[in-house]
Amino acid sequence: MLKMKRKPRIYYSDTQKALMWDRWQKGDSMGAIARLFDRGHSSVQRILGETGGIRPPQRKRSRVALTMSEREEISRGLVAGHSIRSIAMSLGRAPSTVSREVNRNGDRRRYRANQADQAAWDRAHRPKRCKLVENRALAHIVAKKLKRLWSPEQIAGWLKHAYPNDENCQVSHETIYRSLYIHARGALKKELLQHLRRARAMRRSRHHTQKTDDHGRITNTVSISERPASVEDRAVPGHWEGDLISGSRNTHIATLVERHTRYVMLAKVKAKDTETVINALIKQAHKLPRELYKSLTWDRGKELADHQRFTLATNIDVYFCDPKSPWQRGSNENTNGLLRQYFPKGTDLSVHSQAKLSAVARQLNERPRKTLNFETPAERFNQCVASTG
Repeated sequence: MLKMKRKPRIYYSDTQKALMWDRWQKGDSMGAIARLFDRGHSSVQRILGETGGIRPPQRKRSRVALTMSEREEISRGLVAGHSIRSIAMSLGRAPSTVSREVNRNGDRRRYRANQADQAAWDRAHRPKRCKLVENRALAHIVAKKLKRLWSPEQIAGWLKHAYPNDENCQVSHETIYRSLYIHARGALKKELLQHLRRARAMRRSRHHTQKTDDHGRITNTVSISERPASVEDRAVPGHWEGDLISGSRNTHIATLVERHTRYVMLAKVKAKDTETVINALIKQAHKLPRELYKSLTWDRGKELADHQRFTLATNIDVYFCDPKSPWQRGSNENTNGLLRQYFPKGTDLSVHSQAKLSAVARQLNERPRKTLNFETPAERFNQCVASTG
């Protein structure tokens, strides 16, 4: 039996690693990146996985550190027999700075500029302690919010909103992500990754995948291009976006999001046929004041083929997105992504009662949102309800 010859281990240069990170951030897969070097994906995973898929920051010298040219000047001064004080004066540095430099790297006779410069670079290779490591109380707050399925961006925005004058109680969403994916930091437990919207072992570029959606064609539709400008700019409440999320065994949940406040409603549907879906949507519409439900924007899914019956029963206008244009229902698409934390793909959605769906919607509506200046959809929606009363 012939044995396959193993390729020799490759040691990637800094330039090659930079190329890997560039392609990774553009959304390329590990397999595609590995083919650039004629290697398997595990070879690239070894590099990218060290920091959880997050590109390490480029190392920089401190602006106050001695430069290579200054060290060469020190070396020449020592050879010429100049005093430490006179060398420091010529450099515009403190005598103590030059004295420490010489003593740290040999002495007057053994000091070499190249060796001293490399030693300083090596000594500086110490990672800065993470804020969540130093502030364990803040780390506890972050962990608690993650367990409630808040995103790092929501947590960071809420902290800034809740503690506007205390930077010790604030942390950026990027720091939270890095603390989750770079386990060597020791700030947050690895298990908290499962509470993110997409529980991956490595952080992926936002360009990695682009979801498309085409549910077929229906007749007598009113295009989204005919939707009034007041709906488009989200200036007034009462305009909703809707869709179905699907599970195993042909099970579905109807999702509705109000464009102005991002308020979410969920409806249990027993089937995807248009009669069942329309009946569920009519029932949901009757729960709200007329002023807060003026239009509904849907994709081209055939579950809304009987949209005219919905309009007759509710006096609510229905607009349809262009084919393969899910971004035209951006708020609803984003919400459906959030809902997958509660209702993962491939699971039976029929097991969830309407009470369960309402509880999930309530939890989403109580999350702070960046687009609402970190107020919650519930707060904004209740303001609208009060103004209509």
